[in-house]
Amino acid sequence: MLNIPQHIAIIMDGNGRWAESRGLMRFEGHIAGIETVKTVIKSCLDTQIPVLSLFAFSSENWLRPPKEVHFLMQLFLETLQKEVQELNKRQICLHFTGDRQGLLPAIQEQMHYAEELTAGNQALTLNLALNYGGRWEIVRAARCIAEDVRAGNVEIDSINEQSFGQYLATRALPDPDLFIRTSGESRISNFFLWQLAYTELYFTPTLWPDFTKEEFEKALVSFQERERRYGQTSQQINELNNV
Repeated sequence: MLNIPQHIAIIMDGNGRWAESRGLMRFEGHIAGIETVKTVIKSCLDTQIPVLSLFAFSSENWLRPPKEVHFLMQLFLETLQKEVQELNKRQICLHFTGDRQGLLPAIQEQMHYAEELTAGNQALTLNLALNYGGRWEIVRAARCIAEDVRAGNVEIDSINEQSFGQYLATRALPDPDLFIRTSGESRISNFFLWQLAYTELYFTPTLWPDFTKEEFEKALVSFQERERRYGQTSQQINELNNV
């Protein structure tokens, strides 16, 4: 398969609606969504996509009903505990992006353990955004730069897009090439606001638990059919490709 994205970022939306449409409790949709996560991870491994980012829990999700928030936190913890050995066996490197201080100590400890265990793996980097918000990340980066400037470690004139990016939580990862959002919503919802500047956006009405391998492949085909110009003209891109 030609023109494989190096980094795919996904908002896994529609678990609750999937459950409600079947007369189930919302939490059953979140459980069903875990199977889709496994499907997408396998597809990335099969297609040799280096980085996959999943928006697991946004900083705004704390506004959901307390019972649902508690369930989501416990589901994340239990799933991570259950799956980390298998992920390590498949040579998957786990990375977490977000404000860890707002999470339960048990979750923080399990995240640290998972990162340490899988640090040397190279088949796929699985980046899970938990208690994450794009604005939080940018404000955090700005504060870190301000502290370095005040300490005399950084000159103001040296700050540019490249250096700013080094203060982001995702500085070790390439910017996403392809963004996917399920469930029919057509917005990025405070996810990777800086990183999505030149990312190809793909929206599908399919609810996350129904997002199959075939749906994933449709998103890849859509990506491959697009021309990424980064501000240049089509003629310029063609000339560069023919060099």
